[in-house]
Amino acid sequence: MPRQNRVSPEAEITDADWRGGFTGNRGILHGADGRLGAARWRQKAWITCTIRPRPGRGSLPMAAPGHYTPLFFTDEAVACAAGHRPCAECRRPAFTAFCAAWQAAFGTKARAPLIDAALHAARLQRPGRQQCRLPAPAATLPDGAFCLLDAKPHLIWGDAARSWQRGQYGPARPRPDGLVTVLTPAPMLAVLAAGWRPVLQPAEDRPGW
Repeated sequence: MPRQNRVSPEAEITDADWRGGFTGNRGILHGADGRLGAARWRQKAWITCTIRPRPGRGSLPMAAPGHYTPLFFTDEAVACAAGHRPCAECRRPAFTAFCAAWQAAFGTKARAPLIDAALHAARLQRPGRQQCRLPAPAATLPDGAFCLLDAKPHLIWGDAARSWQRGQYGPARPRPDGLVTVLTPAPMLAVLAAGWRPVLQPAEDRPGW
C-alpha cells in the first residue's frame, strides 16, 4: 500500500504510487502509527535531498518513530513549487549554486536560515496554513516555475507549458498569455530568474520533449 509521502506542485502530500526522483525533509510529520498528522508547516527548513543513500548511512527511515518523514518529488521543479530548496549537506554543489543565484537576485549573502525564513513566509498563506498562490503575467515566469492552467499544475519551460499529473508531464502547449496563478513561491521565482535551474525528471521519463 503506497505511503502518504508523495508531494505535488500544489504542496499536497498524497499516497500516490508514482516514483520520485528526489526525496525531501521538512521534519517529523508522522506519529507513532506512521500516519501523517496535522503539522505540515511547522518547520521552516524544507529541503530537497538526493534519493541515493549516503555512504555510511542506512536506508531512508520511512515512518520510523522519532525520525523525519521522507517526502518524494517527481523532480526538483516540483520540489521548488512546493517550497523546498536544495539540501546543503547531501547536495552541496546545488545548494552553492542556489545561494549564488539568491545573492544575485536579492543582493544579500545567502545563508540557510535566511533562505528558509524567506521561503516559509512566502509559501504559507494564513489563515488555514495553505499554499500561497499569487497572480503573475505568464510571460514573466522563468523556466522551472509552476502555474495553474485549467486548474491543473503546469511547468513553464521555454515557450511551452506542460501539465503535471500523478508524477508525469503531459504534452506541450504554448506558454499562455496574460495572468496566471503561480504555485512556485516568489523568492524561488527570483532565484530561477537569476539563472539557477532545477533538475528535471530524466529525459527517458519525459517522452515527447
